[in-house]
Amino acid sequence: MSNELIFIITVLLYLGSVLLLYKLYGKNGLYAFAIFGTLLGNIAVCKCIDLFGLSTTGGNVLYASTFLVTDILSEKYGKKDAKKAVMYSFTVMLLWMLGSQMILLFTPNANDYISESLSVVFGLVPRITIASLLGFICSQNIDVFLYHFIWKKTGDDSKKLWLRNNGSTLLSQAVDTVIFTFLAFWGTYPTGVFFSILITTYLFKAVVAIADTPFIYLARLIKPREE
Repeated sequence: MSNELIFIITVLLYLGSVLLLYKLYGKNGLYAFAIFGTLLGNIAVCKCIDLFGLSTTGGNVLYASTFLVTDILSEKYGKKDAKKAVMYSFTVMLLWMLGSQMILLFTPNANDYISESLSVVFGLVPRITIASLLGFICSQNIDVFLYHFIWKKTGDDSKKLWLRNNGSTLLSQAVDTVIFTFLAFWGTYPTGVFFSILITTYLFKAVVAIADTPFIYLARLIKPREE
């Protein structure tokens, strides 16, 4: 299966999962996806892949999907609940960073076969997570602020939902991409590859941001079972 086909499948899978969790569990489902997306995204971003002939990272779709979560919360519940998703994810990422480093401190026994692999993956966690934390907390708060700013300027009109959704997400993800990419990858790749990753990371996040537009319209129509 080609990377391009996997990319398309994951876009539909993750954005669809946001709606499914929202339908089943309401706001709690959205909070759960936000935490899941940031955690797994921190691991997936360590993998460098090629998409449509461009170098990028494997965590873009998953991480970009978390912006749909905050936009749905902003749209249906307000700024306070959207910020809760940001802080829940931020807190769990801190615990994830501390917990992963504690695992590495244990001395493996003679029968262990996975410690070296964990060291490779978890060894990147502090730098990746710190970069992600800073990018995440800045960009998600900007996303929530811009969403409500655009909303006030354009009015409570469902026809302008695409504008506040895309406008807030596209701008905030540009901030996230610059902060995260420089802190996480500067000096680890050749300069040409680094800037390719910087540009394509934003490009593919932007694709997901645009693709999530019909999903947020659907979210407005959903009545969660648990609310």
